[in-house]
Amino acid sequence: MKTISRRKILKVLGAGGALSSLGLAGCASQGVVSGKAAAKIVVVGGGFGGATCAKYLKRFDSNLEVTLVEQNRQYTTCPGSNWVLGGLRGMGDITHGYGDLNSRYGVKVVHDTVTAIEPGQRRVVLAGGQSLSYDRLVVSPGIDFRWEEIEGYDASVAEKIPHAWKAGPQTKLLYDQLRAMPDGGTVLMAIPGNPFRCPPGPYERASMIAHYLKTNKPKSKILMLDTKDAFSKKGLFEAGWAALYPGMIEWVPGSSGGKVERVDAATRTVYAQSGMDQHKADVLNIIPPQRAGQLAQIAGLTNEGGWCPVNQQTFESTIHPGIHVIGDSSIAGAMPKSGHSANSQAKMTAAAIVAMLKDLPVISPSHVNTCYSLIGPDYGITVAAVYRLGDDGAIAGVKGAGGVSPTDVPQQFRTQEARYAEGWYASITQDSFR
Repeated sequence: MKTISRRKILKVLGAGGALSSLGLAGCASQGVVSGKAAAKIVVVGGGFGGATCAKYLKRFDSNLEVTLVEQNRQYTTCPGSNWVLGGLRGMGDITHGYGDLNSRYGVKVVHDTVTAIEPGQRRVVLAGGQSLSYDRLVVSPGIDFRWEEIEGYDASVAEKIPHAWKAGPQTKLLYDQLRAMPDGGTVLMAIPGNPFRCPPGPYERASMIAHYLKTNKPKSKILMLDTKDAFSKKGLFEAGWAALYPGMIEWVPGSSGGKVERVDAATRTVYAQSGMDQHKADVLNIIPPQRAGQLAQIAGLTNEGGWCPVNQQTFESTIHPGIHVIGDSSIAGAMPKSGHSANSQAKMTAAAIVAMLKDLPVISPSHVNTCYSLIGPDYGITVAAVYRLGDDGAIAGVKGAGGVSPTDVPQQFRTQEARYAEGWYASITQDSFR
């Protein structure tokens, strides 16, 4: 990767830089000047996708009536949750409220659960009895799990054997189990096949757990059973593990028996390779295969693959017009399922909605995604990319833009990337929730 390309990528990661470089500021100003009556926009889901979209809808056109529906009063981010497991952060550091969206931007925030979406009536029904009408609806429901694909593992078992792939109580459960594990114990992670939320996430998690174990329980081991034969930033992770945690982490690819097929919760044993391989551990972290969030399924927004097909210029559902699906649930071409992708999609979708409501041309979107991973407190690595809409209507990576961290660099470079990771987290949470 060329250094200049990397620096240019990193410069547009902040909110202001992203707006100017992607042309959103121009769309925003156009959206405000129309004399049409203010439209009602309902946004469901308050993660990186939904919160960002609600905020930027108001930034692009302050006259819009924007309502954000989120069942929880606080949002705990998956980015940063591995740092909590490693002892580098506390749960409070990755927990964010919605007060600023209301006080600073005028977003109406409703804490309730959506029980139904009625596309024909353009209405959202809430558990509390309220119904919200909309001119445009944005749905950002995150992920749900394909429980049926791992025998013996379901939502009830996850209360004892955590997946921790939705941050919050699950993060705390895994954290507590790691602290209770004896020195010399084994942590076993089961990793799903693609697509799933945050492709580098399991490997950062192994790194952060290894950091905790090296510091507190150095005789312990980590066994990673992976459905896949390769993963994001594989060479960089493995080099970091060799440097910081020699002999502590073992990764088993799918072709060598890594695909977990059954879990025995009572004995904390997993079975792979059609039950031929058995592995018992002190702490199990089972990350199941995934699909679009439950709300997307209930609303009929998913296809046979379990994800939501959308017009990748506007993220409007190809199944139900007037509903936009952003974030992890959507089929977004080459973009990974990540917090940064959701944040980028949210801004572009907000711009598209404003343009559509004002009968203005919808801009051809560009997107940015970056993913920082900590292997140790002072050892960071990165992958970054730029995406554009192709002639075929699918989002594709821009050739020659972005890349991954270089391999042969001094420790100072890794330390700098670790600091960049902290800055990235502060920047994107500020952009989404403040």
